[in-house]
Amino acid sequence: MAFLAYGVAGVMFGLGLILAGMTDPAKVLNFLDVLAIPAGTWDPSLALVLGGATGTTLVGYRLVLARTAPLFAPRFDLPGTQKLDARLIIGSGLFGIGWALAGLCPGPAIVGMALGAPGVLLFVPAMLVGMVAARLTTNALDRRVQRTLKPA
Repeated sequence: MAFLAYGVAGVMFGLGLILAGMTDPAKVLNFLDVLAIPAGTWDPSLALVLGGATGTTLVGYRLVLARTAPLFAPRFDLPGTQKLDARLIIGSGLFGIGWALAGLCPGPAIVGMALGAPGVLLFVPAMLVGMVAARLTTNALDRRVQRTLKPA
């Protein structure tokens, strides 16, 4: 039953991305190009998507977290910390730079793979290589920090 729920949620998410235009890199890039506002070529339509998603998430989180546990798990798996650290700031910055350069982020890219979008066929493998490189880099840095902090 859990896999069915995951599948339905994934299909709904993908359809939402398609309907919103998030799977079209040109549309995303036209939204992110705020310097095009004076020329009148800026596309503000994704701001409505952002606002709708934010509102839905605010309500959804309140409803879901009022429960004692998720439907298909024994407990919620929430982050253990709420602090802003260098890893979060650098990671989100790199994510934003990549999104602004390619007009794609992971969700729409995976939907694009399912649709057979040609540009995505190069993007997704590069994204996966970047994810592995990030994991290897952070693991190496964590080990280095642990060695530095280890008492002699």
